[in-house]
Amino acid sequence: MRNSPLSSTVARNTAGRLGAALVQRLDLALAVERGRLAPWLAVAMGAGILGYFALREEPSWWFATFGPLLVVLAWIVATRAPHLGWLLGLVGAAGLGFGAALLHAAAAPPAAAPPLRALALSGIVQDIDLLPEGLRVTLHQVRFAPDEGVQPRSIRVRLRANDPARPAPGDSIAVRALVRAPSAPAYPGAWDFQRAAFFAGQGGAGFAIGPATVTPGAGGAPPLAGLRATIEARVTGAVPGAAGAVAAAMLTGGQSAIPRADMAAMRDSGLAHLLSVSGLHIAIVMGVTFWVVRFLIACWRWLALRVDGKVWAGLAALGAGGFYMLLTGSQVPMQRSFAMAALVTLALLSGRHAITMRGLALAAAAVMLLAPDALLGPSFQMSFAAVLALVAGWEAMRGPLRRLQGDGAWWRRGAVFVVGLVGTSVLAGLATAPFGLAHFGRLQWFGVAANAVAVPLTSVLVMPAAMLAALLMPVGLDGPALAVLGWGCGAVLAVAREVASWPGAASTARPIPPWGLLCFAFGLLWLCLWRARWRWAGVPLMCLGLASPALHRPPDLLVSGDARLVGFAADGAFWLQRQSGASNLVRESWLRAHGLAQAQPFPREGEAAGGAIACRPGACTLRATPDGPAAALLRGDPPEAACGRAAVVVSAEPVRGRCAGSQVVDRFAVWRNGPHAVWLAPGGAQVVSDRAFRGARPWVPPPPSPRARDELPPAPVE
Repeated sequence: MRNSPLSSTVARNTAGRLGAALVQRLDLALAVERGRLAPWLAVAMGAGILGYFALREEPSWWFATFGPLLVVLAWIVATRAPHLGWLLGLVGAAGLGFGAALLHAAAAPPAAAPPLRALALSGIVQDIDLLPEGLRVTLHQVRFAPDEGVQPRSIRVRLRANDPARPAPGDSIAVRALVRAPSAPAYPGAWDFQRAAFFAGQGGAGFAIGPATVTPGAGGAPPLAGLRATIEARVTGAVPGAAGAVAAAMLTGGQSAIPRADMAAMRDSGLAHLLSVSGLHIAIVMGVTFWVVRFLIACWRWLALRVDGKVWAGLAALGAGGFYMLLTGSQVPMQRSFAMAALVTLALLSGRHAITMRGLALAAAAVMLLAPDALLGPSFQMSFAAVLALVAGWEAMRGPLRRLQGDGAWWRRGAVFVVGLVGTSVLAGLATAPFGLAHFGRLQWFGVAANAVAVPLTSVLVMPAAMLAALLMPVGLDGPALAVLGWGCGAVLAVAREVASWPGAASTARPIPPWGLLCFAFGLLWLCLWRARWRWAGVPLMCLGLASPALHRPPDLLVSGDARLVGFAADGAFWLQRQSGASNLVRESWLRAHGLAQAQPFPREGEAAGGAIACRPGACTLRATPDGPAAALLRGDPPEAACGRAAVVVSAEPVRGRCAGSQVVDRFAVWRNGPHAVWLAPGGAQVVSDRAFRGARPWVPPPPSPRARDELPPAPVE
């Protein structure tokens, strides 16, 4: 029976009233959050960037036009309906982030693999990294042969430890080296080295197998690269040992010269952030510059009566911060820190609130537009998570801290300082720990204690001494300042070594999977950005993200891209079959993915490993669960002995011909499609290759096409 016109009219009117009521309630709810809506545009921009990198195929360039058009449309709509315009602006911001990532990828030089043989290459030194065992140079305008054209990407070459050559940025260098293209991920879903190198403009890395020939003064070095190398050489020459390497890192951001043991101590004690020049460092540089310039202006009466000392001190601080950012290589944490510091300085000069969520959102948007791929890295994530938590914590604790300060008595000011110091370390540590766990698989339990000593030491002694030394270097009077800098860095290292030596200072744990990290990050944003009671809905999301390692199952079986490593996980243990020349980096990545610190070799023939592995002459049978399917690892048996009997057949040698009834992961499979991951479940085996996981993207090399049937690539260079 058809509806009558009257009933249709009533239904439409009812729907219209319900829609109007919903819009009115949404307007009232969002009106409470006035001032908190703009930061969500930066969040939407990040979502668009993540959407681009999640694709398996490269989209057409015209997708980049949607974002700007929607942003303009949202601005027009917002003049009449602000909240509707904001909702439309979220879509436009997501499109803007998607388009920014797409355009950056399209503008990057195409990835090209260097020749597989040893070659005599030449290029212009762009940057120099001090290593404990020598020098590493970054070259641009590289030629692999005199008659070949210039390569569009830079190449990093580690010189021999006993090479007497000491090139400087801008010099031309010729050296015989073995160079390899950026390596594929250690397993499907692991950190993508090829993507990072693609957006960084790097074309490969390798090591010299002969002495380097240097021609000085070829030109073409980046701005301040020569000054950075000079400062590093001066600091490490005046302050020997690990303290000098840490001092150089404080000034220039280069961490490569720090010995591995001391770098591990800094990480395990929770002090590694002091080596990554960012918020603390630039705050000290700009703060000291501001107060020194303002003091000098106040001391000159004639000038103080004619200029606004606050304005000129602020401009000097901005100049010092910008110079320091360029000197340290404009890394992502530094870009964020300088953007935030610049906004804080401008806010102070204009009489506005200095630290706000809007300022943080503007800094994040600027970094994402300049380097969209930075969003995927731990540096961006941990840096902005820490500042987000600190700003939200300051807003929540501002009232209690003021009440604690009371009449300003000395003991009250001391209590506020201690509470602020401990609260800052706790908030930043809690906000960044999940991101560190997701990327590095480690937790530092005594970071608050280490930071309580090392951060004041860095603020009061190390960074002021570093600034004074840098100012006195041109006139050669930096010796005393460098001595003080060395003492301070030695004290920081002593704190790191002591805390790292405590039992249980750092522990290995199952990393948070990408979907869990996304849940935690969105829950943290929801909790910190909103003001109303619904902000507490972010807490369950954060808890889900923290619990995600228990809900995520890593691969049972892993095969490296050269088939020299085969790993199997079962019953909380990890077994490894390793051939000569296998990559230690891949091995560590596999262990980190399973939250383990050590692996044990596959059992010998005739031995068993708790029912998970049973080996006989020529093959091993692998089972993740007693009733699940089996994988066969061939160790000399012909494939016919396992085909049809095992769900997956793994072989470090090529399996020729068909293997009916089994999936095959052999030398040819990993050569064509990269590392493989296998999940053995009662319903069958799931095999995923790196190429299938990443798809056809600009940074993924095309499938190889051998000249002959038996041609295989050589082992990768670590």
